Amino acid sequence: MLQVLTSSWALLLGMMLLMVGNGVQGTLLGIRGGLEGFSTFELSVVMSGYFAGFLFGSRMAPIMIRRVGHVRVFAALGSFISAVLILYPAMNDPWAWSALRVIVGFCFSGVYVTAESWLNNAADNENRGKALSLYMFVQMVGIIAAQGLLVVGDPQDFILFIIPSVLVSIAFAPILLSINPTPAYETTKGLSLRELFVISPLGCVGFLILGGVFAAQFGMASVFGQQAGLSVAQISGFVSTFYIGGLVLQYPIGWISDRMDRRVLILIVTVVAACAGLLPVVLGTHYALLLVAAFLMGGMTNPLYALLLAYVNDFLDPDDMPAASAGLIFINGIGAIAGPIVSGWVMGVMGPAGFWFYMSVLLVVLLAYGLWRTTQRAAPAPDETSAFVTMAPAASPVAVDMAHEFWADEAEAAEEES
Repeated sequence: MLQVLTSSWALLLGMMLLMVGNGVQGTLLGIRGGLEGFSTFELSVVMSGYFAGFLFGSRMAPIMIRRVGHVRVFAALGSFISAVLILYPAMNDPWAWSALRVIVGFCFSGVYVTAESWLNNAADNENRGKALSLYMFVQMVGIIAAQGLLVVGDPQDFILFIIPSVLVSIAFAPILLSINPTPAYETTKGLSLRELFVISPLGCVGFLILGGVFAAQFGMASVFGQQAGLSVAQISGFVSTFYIGGLVLQYPIGWISDRMDRRVLILIVTVVAACAGLLPVVLGTHYALLLVAAFLMGGMTNPLYALLLAYVNDFLDPDDMPAASAGLIFINGIGAIAGPIVSGWVMGVMGPAGFWFYMSVLLVVLLAYGLWRTTQRAAPAPDETSAFVTMAPAASPVAVDMAHEFWADEAEAAEEES
């Protein structure tokens, strides 16, 4: 771990600052939009725009990198992010915000692809898993720290839009001054969605559903807080609790997953998350209860992403592992685009409780499908499965490729030993 930190500290520091900027703007728009009188549906479209841009960017970034190189793509997209962040308060229109969110999502996706390419290039077979773990840690810390910035200014003023813009601009300095261009970006021919579904139906359905759940957390949590009458400080604490839960519980759940039937653990985690979502629906929106529900929901669904990825990998040959990345990211992205819009519609019908009801219903669907799948195929023995690798749901295809490279290296090492 120390070796990874020593060789990649500038990249990790820059990414943490970028996540601070991204975390601030995601929560702030939900609060500011409510103050501007935007409807729940309008805000759901705004939030969905980020994920549409992110999915498109994950496919376009490799093309741009091959044409002009990592450094130019990184710098150009960073400039766009910084500019867009200070345009929001000057364009108080939901459809303008939606267009800006598409741009921001596209740019952040390209930035992640570039940064994760550098990280992958700096890692080797021995520390790739540790590099991914440290990368996920700084991402989560950045988002959590972002929520604390919301209390330093008035959401109706410009300052809270200027701060993330400045942080994003600063974030690129240590990276660009310390990173050398990586080799040409190479892509692997992907598996078709049909082939991927045949290999792991539960993994594909899980990635689709989890995309919708995570997008609601990332995009609509602040909208829920605004509708529920929470103060800015309470919304800040509420949103951060999702990520604190994900950060705290990721590692123990990963440790358990390497020692038991991974599919059973997926079902257990899904049950806990679904029950957590039903707590505010049944018992009301008392703030302490909201924090408990957010901690459990975030603590279960964030590791669930990595659990599903590892589960899919258990049924792949080492040569097919990188090929699965693009399909899984695409499936997750479709769910993420739909997530804010559908959750916004449910909130419009049910009120604030619809935020939790929407996520719980999706998780119950995943649970039912997972239970049915247990009757269709036996799970591999725990000692025959690949190791759990921490992974944030916001990761680009490059980070997923890194995980697959780690698993492929582990499989090759095991074959050599045997």
